[in-house]
Amino acid sequence: MSERITLRVTGREVQGTNVVVLTLCAANGETLPTFAPGAHIDLHLAGGLVRQYSLCGNPDDASHWQLGILNAQNSRGGSQAAHLLQPGDEVQASLPRNLFTLTLEASHTLLVGGGIGITPMLAMAHALHQAGRSFELHYCARSRARMAFLPALDAAPWAAKVAYHVSEEGETCRLQPDALLVGAPANSHLYVCGPEGFMDWVIDKAESAGLAPSHIHREYFNREPETGGEAFEVVVPALGVTVQVTQDQNIVEALAQAGVRVKVSCQQGICGTCIANVLEGTPEHRDSYLTQEERDANDQIALCCSRSRSPRLAIEIFELD
Repeated sequence: MSERITLRVTGREVQGTNVVVLTLCAANGETLPTFAPGAHIDLHLAGGLVRQYSLCGNPDDASHWQLGILNAQNSRGGSQAAHLLQPGDEVQASLPRNLFTLTLEASHTLLVGGGIGITPMLAMAHALHQAGRSFELHYCARSRARMAFLPALDAAPWAAKVAYHVSEEGETCRLQPDALLVGAPANSHLYVCGPEGFMDWVIDKAESAGLAPSHIHREYFNREPETGGEAFEVVVPALGVTVQVTQDQNIVEALAQAGVRVKVSCQQGICGTCIANVLEGTPEHRDSYLTQEERDANDQIALCCSRSRSPRLAIEIFELD
């Protein structure tokens, strides 16, 4: 099981529309582990729920961590449980993990956050400013009333590099990705986070503008994976287990019927908790976690959503629940 630490809620503020900003300190009073911009933590909430939230504070400040959590209408219970946390409450969390790594080598960095997707961008902006790097931050939302972190952004030492794109304020205020990307300096990198449709739109524009795939970075908060497909066999040699994955099952469900409980979290192919090694066979990747290079290698698979192109798939599981 991944190492956990106990955090205490020391601050709570509702900002924008249904966004709670939580300040978390180590319950034992010690300084917190450092984290790299783009990192997230797994928050262990009431009812056995585990959810991933981006760290949005200054990475150099080890006195506390900060999270911004939207109480989403389509929540499976995680955001609702997080919104119930109050100052003084203690909560378990993983150590920071980074699946959305920031490079400081780019000639220029474009940070684009849609809605609650602004959260990882805040830590990235802090790091880029402190490193003296060229960047701009674009915060997109339907209305200004929905936007969290506005006071913090306006007070940031890099406030002049922030642009707000508010749909209800007119066409000229909306994000214009074509102009943004075509005018970007050579060797620019793009980081985008937000609703799936918004992200896909920005990424498509970036690819059309000729930005190299390796310079386009993304993090999905919520993405519904494709379901269904041909049945196939999964073998776990280390456990002596063989199961049939039917057309309407995923690998996690099939293994659970055989008594093998894989550790899962998001169940959407986003977090990487259920990644396993592929020993034999060819995966059909349906996750948003693996990079294209990792997909091409075909030696890893997200068990919660991906399937198999071959009739038989042999795997090595890292974590059991």
